[in-house]
Amino acid sequence: MRVVLFGYQKWGSRLLATLLESRHEVVLCVSHPESLGGHEPAIFQEPVADLAREHGIPVLYRDKAVDDELVAAIKEHDAEIGVACNWRTWISPEVFSAPTHGTVNTHDALLPKYAGFSPLNWALINGESQVGITAHWMDADLDRGDIITQRTVPVTPTDTTEDLFFRTVELFGPLTIDALDRVEHGPHDWLRQDPEHASFFHRRQDPDNRIHWDRSAKDLVNLVRAQTGPYPNAWCEHEGRRLRVLEASVSRNRCGGTNGRVFAREGTGVIVVAGPDAWHGDQHGLVLQRVKDDNDVEHVAGDYFRRMGDYLA
Repeated sequence: MRVVLFGYQKWGSRLLATLLESRHEVVLCVSHPESLGGHEPAIFQEPVADLAREHGIPVLYRDKAVDDELVAAIKEHDAEIGVACNWRTWISPEVFSAPTHGTVNTHDALLPKYAGFSPLNWALINGESQVGITAHWMDADLDRGDIITQRTVPVTPTDTTEDLFFRTVELFGPLTIDALDRVEHGPHDWLRQDPEHASFFHRRQDPDNRIHWDRSAKDLVNLVRAQTGPYPNAWCEHEGRRLRVLEASVSRNRCGGTNGRVFAREGTGVIVVAGPDAWHGDQHGLVLQRVKDDNDVEHVAGDYFRRMGDYLA
């Protein structure tokens, strides 16, 4: 089929590479300006437009895909189907309906759960045992169209969001090829998303990464794992200065006291009291293993905390 790709960064580039090796023909590439990504991590940076130009595919840049000129370009190139991958803003119904068959969106979650933003981060925070990607029809509601096909990826107890990113980004191409095959040859029994099982998440911002010591140690470990690597780290305050947590674990023994109290060493780390009703002493604490101070210097937590008894806000 003749494809118009709405793609951005490494997700879009890897998908385009797969399409170029397939029997399908990419006739137009629509991408965001590279400036839209701002100061995002280097692991995401792989301009899809560069690969498109190398193969003689015309490229259009848009912040939002909403204009009549774009609709005209899609029709001029006789696009039969659209494919969207890591498209960050709105695609209007006029645009996603311009290809003959409409537009397929790919989303890095097992819809209907984790629609919206930062799905891999939120899934790790919530302790999910698997994540995945979904190819679904684009309609007027964000990430709510009928599901064409999905693939799952297991989550291990030590995985970070960066691990899951590298594990899922290579699946967007094969998943899309599967979806296009089904569109062409069937079966056409699309799965309607059940709103009773749907969840929608907002974009993560700095306050979302703040450690609240009244949450369980297990939940806080998940938060740290979700925000390691290139993502803004989980953080707290020590003596009025920001302290980022790079690695953490659940303490071996239960402990009690006041939330946020640094009170004992465990291996090379330090235990911080955490959890709801922590004063009862029936919950495990959070062991800080590696931290980074506000001068961007990384420390083994046991070396950073010279004395016990400090409080983390």
